[in-house]
Amino acid sequence: MADYYNILGVPSNASQDDIKKAYRKNALKYHPDRNPGDAQAEKQFKSISEAYEILSDDNKRKIYDQYGAEGLKAGMGGGGMGGGAHPGGFSSMEEALRTFMGAFGGGGGGGFESFFGFENDEGDPGIRPGASKKMNLAISFEEAIKGVEKEISITNFVNCATCHGSGAASTSDIKMCSRCGGKGQLHQSRGFFSMTTPCPQCKGQGKIITKPCPECEGHGQVKQKQKIQVKVPPGVDTGMRLRMSGHGDAGMGGAPPGDLYISLSVKPHEFFERQGDDILLDLPLSFHEAALGCKKEIPTASGQSCRLVVSEGTQSGKTMRIRGEGVQNVHGQGKGDMLVRLVVETPVNLSDKQKELLRSFGELENENNSPRRRGFLGKVKDFFT
Repeated sequence: MADYYNILGVPSNASQDDIKKAYRKNALKYHPDRNPGDAQAEKQFKSISEAYEILSDDNKRKIYDQYGAEGLKAGMGGGGMGGGAHPGGFSSMEEALRTFMGAFGGGGGGGFESFFGFENDEGDPGIRPGASKKMNLAISFEEAIKGVEKEISITNFVNCATCHGSGAASTSDIKMCSRCGGKGQLHQSRGFFSMTTPCPQCKGQGKIITKPCPECEGHGQVKQKQKIQVKVPPGVDTGMRLRMSGHGDAGMGGAPPGDLYISLSVKPHEFFERQGDDILLDLPLSFHEAALGCKKEIPTASGQSCRLVVSEGTQSGKTMRIRGEGVQNVHGQGKGDMLVRLVVETPVNLSDKQKELLRSFGELENENNSPRRRGFLGKVKDFFT
């Protein structure tokens, strides 16, 4: 035989407030949404709900205290807690749960918190912040390095200039919703359970417009194409995002507008390559320039030129660093460097005279002219011997 006081964990002389607190604590603990797939928890939740339904009703509690659960069963015409009828006139506990938990996972609204009475206080239902927008912006390599100001076009919802966002032809054409009393929501309670749903009469707005504005047809907002100046700071790179505060859709009822988020993509450069805040440049050298050394005027990302001194006997692949000629850090943390990678180019399309000179040079070469090759050949020889 069920002991409803023991199920809730309260003494037989517990007050209604104590019973309510005990039910809330146990219902939250054993609720199916918090114990998915746990049959024992579901069974316990049903027992807790059954106990609360009896003990929260003064008349049913009095009968239970005098005659027990069987007395309740008899008092309900043989169809009480042990028969086909369950608390509140439902044919089964499952039906009761489906009715009370219609808001779970959708439906009339609320979810787990509102089901147990934790509704959000949203204030005036007619006030709603504007939606934020996203867009992509492609810029050149030079624009990313130096920074740039761009004019973009975007279509937003703005407040109607005729009705100033009210949606009504005049202020006298706005009436408070009689069904929800201007709250925009309907609150229903049965026992401990409560649900909050949008008012169907005013569609959650809390007001009724008797005569809509002819310009926006009662919406309060119209679409408008706008031109915006976007300041792109120096040092940005692909994947970074700019936030334009207040450049999204207008809010309703005086609420703030949304924001505009701009995702940047930087077009590749013909010969510069970005590596963080550094810039990499491949500089081709002829065979004799690398062998004899030379001086080179090279371009920088800032648009200036820089003299580079290549020492005699420079090998292909060597990287030289020019301090401070990289990218300005977008967060203001200094400037990167320019990395010049020397690439010795093998001559092609040689004339007969050039070939003859190279053969003569080859005959004059010795091991001291190619130390790297000499070291490699020595290691290969050791490997095979």
